[in-house]
Amino acid sequence: MASLDPMDNAWRPWRLLAPALSAIFLLLVVPVAFIVVYSFWLRTATGADIAGFHLDNWIEVLTDPFYRDIMGFTIWIAFATTVVCAVAGYIPAYFIATTQFKHKAFLLLLLMLPFWISYIIRTMSWINILGSSGIVNAALMWIGLTDEPIQMLYNQWTVIVGLVHFLLPFMILNIYVSLYGIDRNLVDAARSLGCTGWQAFREVTLPLSLPGLAAGSLLCFVLGAGTYITPLVLGGPTDAMFANLVFDAIITQLNWPLGSALSLVLLILLGCVVAVYNRFAGMGQIAKSFG
Repeated sequence: MASLDPMDNAWRPWRLLAPALSAIFLLLVVPVAFIVVYSFWLRTATGADIAGFHLDNWIEVLTDPFYRDIMGFTIWIAFATTVVCAVAGYIPAYFIATTQFKHKAFLLLLLMLPFWISYIIRTMSWINILGSSGIVNAALMWIGLTDEPIQMLYNQWTVIVGLVHFLLPFMILNIYVSLYGIDRNLVDAARSLGCTGWQAFREVTLPLSLPGLAAGSLLCFVLGAGTYITPLVLGGPTDAMFANLVFDAIITQLNWPLGSALSLVLLILLGCVVAVYNRFAGMGQIAKSFG
């Protein structure tokens, strides 16, 4: 029997949301709050942390050209990775969405297979592919195109290749969800009105698939900008990204205050990107891709 108490009905949604809100508070809000507090502490030469409200870490991070250059490099790598994923991911997504193959679920399973393997192992596999004794160099020397191995690792190109390898399934999945939701009758109507196949794609399919493309681009950009494994394994000494600075500050130097300030700067930047996306596109399309 439904309760007649208006107050009870008003609080019912909050009681249902209590477990989820508690998890978000304990696993997200509280840790971020600790990082914010740590960012205002100071690290002394003796290794001790001085509690208090000090702006030294923030001043260093925001004014030092070194950090600004690394941030610019991070944005460039994330942007280039996103563009490559968008171009390379649209075709397979379109094929999966429009194919008449009976077992389309099998194609989606193949798309998800890379997630069954550790990201670190997938990244390190490129060493055996592009390394001096890798498959590519062995093939080039075997067919006689080169007499000695070509240096293909530890540069910006291999960092982008590794990130594309990691992020491409996210892009394909988001575009596929958007394409799958398009009413095929719209394309048929465009063709019946005299459009060629390319014109129907350009005027109907492509515009209606842009939300999925935007959602995939957001995921690729945010995940690409926040990674540190790929540049650590496949990049050279000058290819460090901003997350590598956070890792070095906290793990190598044990400088938690500076590492906290660095991580918050990256968090704020990526948060602004997400906010801009949400303002113009909304977060619903990303939710659909995981639904």
